[in-house]
Formats: sequence, C-alpha cells, structure tokens
Amino acid sequence: MTPQAESVLDLFRTTGAYLEGHFRLTSGLHSPNYLQCALVLRHPRAAEDLGRRLAAELRTIVDEPVALVVSPALGGLIIGHEVARALGTPFLFTERGPETRKMLLRRGFTVQPGETVVVVEDVITTGGSTRDVIETLRAAGARVLAAGSIIDRSGGAAGVGVPRVALATLQVAAHRPEECPLCRQGVPVVKPGSRPA
Repeated sequence: MTPQAESVLDLFRTTGAYLEGHFRLTSGLHSPNYLQCALVLRHPRAAEDLGRRLAAELRTIVDEPVALVVSPALGGLIIGHEVARALGTPFLFTERGPETRKMLLRRGFTVQPGETVVVVEDVITTGGSTRDVIETLRAAGARVLAAGSIIDRSGGAAGVGVPRVALATLQVAAHRPEECPLCRQGVPVVKPGSRPA
C-alpha cells in the first residue's frame, strides 16, 4: 500500500470512519468492513485535504483543462465540491429520479455540449453510481475525461468506462447475500449508507 493510501486509511481510523461488523453496501453486496466517508468529510480540514489530494491525482491522468466536476448525490457531494475548489472549476451533482432511479441533472443544472468533466465519488465498490453519472453526462453532450474517488473498494477492478484514480485502493471482502458467511452465522446486517438497499 502506498504511503498516501496509508495516510488516508489512518485518517479514516482516527475519525471513526473505518467500521467493522456486517454491512449491506449500496451495491447490495455484504461486507465485514465499511468506510463511512461522511464521518471523515464532516471535518472541513480533512475534506479540503482529501479534495486537494484527489484533484492532484486527477491531474496526473487528465491532460486538458477540466471545465466542471460532477458527483452523484449524496455521498459524492462534499468531496466533489472540494475537488472542484482545488481544480478551480464549478461543481454540480446528479440525483436519482424518483421513478426510474436513473441519475438526473436537476435543480437547473446543465452541461454544455463538449464540456470537459470529471466525475468524483466518495467510495467505489462496483462503479455503478459513477457509470450512471457518466451515462447521464454523455447523453447531455459532455465529454467525461476521468473519474476519481477517495476509496476504491474493488481492488482496482471496477470499470467505469473512463480512466480512474483513487486515493486508496483496497481489496475488501464483499459477498452476494446468499453467499455471505456472516449471514450464515446469523450476524445481523446493517445498512449504513445514504440509500436504502
């Protein structure tokens, strides 16, 4: 693990954001570990620091100016805003529609055809939310250059269709519910994220 990844995980531990137990992830998978980014990002200095670090990582894979940072609500809001601040760009977010659960640009947010965008998320497990945002932006005519997250729980395996960076890449155990050893042991499952499973 890189020194940067170690320092990010230390920050999660010291803020109580690295949780152990039995968790149902947004993806529907079950895991014995959960990284609750909101507990880190509630500290403005930590959020600013992580945003600067992630912006610096994005600059290593993007070779043209970024016009806009976009994040999925709710988890990506704070880190996306901080990355946008570090990059000196505007920020906006997508939300899931009430009927289709598809990511939408709402609240008067728009992108221009050809506008260069990076998508920023707090944690990637399967990459599903990031892919949804990318599809929404491309449908609106934007050019998505890259994606970034604080944590990559997939061990680098999650593909989102654009180059991607993370401050810490982990291979965290995640199981389908029917294969979960903690379920077999009768350990109650908790859903700590912002969206219902």
